[in-house]
Amino acid sequence: MHFELSFIVLVVLLIGLLLSAFRILREYQRGVVFQLGRFWRVKGPGLVILIPGLQQMVRVDLRTIVLDVPTQDVISRDNVSVKVNAVVYFRVIDPQKAIIQVEDYFAATSQLAQTTLRAVLGKHELDEMLAERERLNSDIRQVLDAQTDAWGIKVANVEIKHVDLDESMVRAIAKQAEAERERRAKVIHAEGELQASEKLMQAAEVLNRQSGAMQLRYMQTLSNIAVDKNSTIIFPLPIELLQGLNKQA
Repeated sequence: MHFELSFIVLVVLLIGLLLSAFRILREYQRGVVFQLGRFWRVKGPGLVILIPGLQQMVRVDLRTIVLDVPTQDVISRDNVSVKVNAVVYFRVIDPQKAIIQVEDYFAATSQLAQTTLRAVLGKHELDEMLAERERLNSDIRQVLDAQTDAWGIKVANVEIKHVDLDESMVRAIAKQAEAERERRAKVIHAEGELQASEKLMQAAEVLNRQSGAMQLRYMQTLSNIAVDKNSTIIFPLPIELLQGLNKQA
């Protein structure tokens, strides 16, 4: 009886040992296998057989990871304090480096993203943060990708989500925008006056070519005045006569 019980226990242990030797990895997973503590190879996906007691395996997910970068206090190059947060998309492309070269690649990438966000944005002015996000996203991505390459990490994209300003800075920006709109309105008005003066000069040159053109223009003006049913009487006075009076004086 004791022998049969020992045999059953031995069979159960052997079955459990055999089952522990089998691992199933999904399509998006890879297994970094260590043999007696030393790196052996990367396996998967599918069925992976390990030698119990001699080999250990660490699973690595190859799917894109979405990392939400917490809000960071950034001081821009023009000494404006803003709060900025972002999102980083990255994935593991080399499971061996991701496990061996860094203790926790997710935490390391998160901390590096925070410091890189502050460092890159601190080199730019506030107007650039608000108007040139695409370029800033590209700059941050390139810096992150270069530094995480040694960890087997590929940074696919970085997006700045929010740039928060305090109320005083919002009011200052609103005043600046209002002044800019007034400046544009004055420039447009001045350009209109310039174009009108050029057209008037061209009209005067055309009227000066024909002696009767001015008389026709005068008759048309009188006709326009008569439509209003007023009692105003206009007598044309040649400019040349006024010039002669000025010379005599």
